Amino acid sequence: MTDIHIRTVGQTGRITLTRPKALNALSYQMCLEIEKALDGWAEDDAVKMLVIDAEGDRAFCAGGDIQEMYDTAKAGNYDYGRTFWRDEYRMNAKMFEFPKPVASFLQGFTMGGGVGVGCHGSHRVVGDTCQISMPEVAIGLIPDVGGTYILGKSPDHLGEYLGLTAARLDAGDAIFAGFADYYIPETDWPALIAQLEETGDHSLIDAAATPAPDGKIASHLSAINAHFAGSTLLDIVNSLKSDESEFASKTLKTLGRNSPLSMACTVELVRRARAFQSIRPALEQEFRFTYRSGEHGEFIEGIRAAIIDKDRSPQWQHGLDEPPLAMVTKMLMPLGADKLNFD
Repeated sequence: MTDIHIRTVGQTGRITLTRPKALNALSYQMCLEIEKALDGWAEDDAVKMLVIDAEGDRAFCAGGDIQEMYDTAKAGNYDYGRTFWRDEYRMNAKMFEFPKPVASFLQGFTMGGGVGVGCHGSHRVVGDTCQISMPEVAIGLIPDVGGTYILGKSPDHLGEYLGLTAARLDAGDAIFAGFADYYIPETDWPALIAQLEETGDHSLIDAAATPAPDGKIASHLSAINAHFAGSTLLDIVNSLKSDESEFASKTLKTLGRNSPLSMACTVELVRRARAFQSIRPALEQEFRFTYRSGEHGEFIEGIRAAIIDKDRSPQWQHGLDEPPLAMVTKMLMPLGADKLNFD
């Protein structure tokens, strides 16, 4: 059994992630295979649309497989992670720019790298088990794989809130925030996918969709706007501290667990992405951070605490009350000859 099943079925190009025991975590090789398939199908007249799904009921894709990234960075070899991210982001751009309809069926956890595969297509389908999030700030990274582009297009200041808190989106909130397009009960997915394979007719998705149940986060939008409109992370933190509400208290507690450096950079990246009209400049900005994350950031410590030792007690370099503005500038400076390109 391989980690991914790529084939042509009927009039569709089909991608199925096949690592359900690993929550379909995305490996470097899987990224390369997806990119190869996208290149082949883009000009294939026999392929009318793409359909992407995953095995198992717990996750579409719970993120990138970062064990080797950690191992190599810990040993002082930062090139492996940089190569992984460079190639992954190129694939993300090709998914976003694919010239035919792309339908993705996102059950359970869709997080981090899974967003880069499943949330850049034209027809993003969710159901009742949906839990979409960008949790990277908890491990010393930033919402990447084009995540800042989606967050930048979320309503009002919801993007900053989601990027800093890693809040999980149910179906209604995923559609409201711009990570998904359609709500269809998951029991209906197999028959719908079979029809898509047979006909290549993406309008069948529109016909099958029903209104999504009301989300949970959207009801907090006024509070989110009140606190997350600040220019910097410190402005956001101070605003939350001035509010004695349960929402503010819970949000502050959440922020206190995450990397202040990552959150401060995330605020800046989401703000920049808001002005972009395509995904490429957002990916190029994200790469500035991830390129430096092993050598100069807190990626190694974040992974140690969350994945390796599992003590959930990362020793961040900076405090929440003193976000490192100078380091934000350093982490997001242009990379010169090392910048991300899409060739």
